[in-house]
Amino acid sequence: MAVKIRLQRHGKKNFAFFHIVVADSRSPRDGRYIEQIGSYNPNTNPATIVLDADKALAWLNVGAQPTLVCRRLLSYEGVLLKKHLEGGVAKGALTQEQADKKFADWKSEHDAKVAAKKQGLSKDAASKAKAALEAEAKKNQERAEAIAKKQAEAIAAAAAAEAEAAAEEAPAETEA
Repeated sequence: MAVKIRLQRHGKKNFAFFHIVVADSRSPRDGRYIEQIGSYNPNTNPATIVLDADKALAWLNVGAQPTLVCRRLLSYEGVLLKKHLEGGVAKGALTQEQADKKFADWKSEHDAKVAAKKQGLSKDAASKAKAALEAEAKKNQERAEAIAKKQAEAIAAAAAAEAEAAAEEAPAETEA
C-alpha cells in the first residue's frame, strides 16, 4: 500500500484551510485517511502550520511519501532536516549530540526569521495606519479651509449686496 502525506481541504469557497493527513494514495483527496498529523491555514500571514513533528517523522521513516506542498511544509517545520540528521547519525557521520545541536541552531534561526517577519508585518500595518490617519487629517484640513473660504466669500457677497442695496436706497431718498 502506497502511503502519502498530503493535504485534505476544508473550509469554504475562497477561504480554505487544510488538514495534513497520512492516507492511502488511492483514497480520494477529502476521503478516508489513516492519521491526521496537523493542519495548515494559508489565510493568515504568515501561514499557520500546526504539525505533530514526531508523528510526521515516524511516518517518513516507515516510507510515507509527502506531496510537493506537504514536503515544503515539512521542510518549513524542520521535519525533513531532522530526518536528514537522523540518517547521518545512523551512518556514523554525526553523533546524536551534534545532530541535536545542529537542529537546535537551525530552529532558533528559523524562529528568529519568523518573529522578524511578524514584527515587520505589524510595523508595516502600523505605518500604513499612521499614513492613512495623516492623509485623512490633511484632507479634513483642506475641507475645513475650503468651507471657511466659501463662508468668507458668502459673507463678503452678502456685505457687498447690502452695501449695493444701501447705495441704491440712498440716491432714491435724495431724489424724493
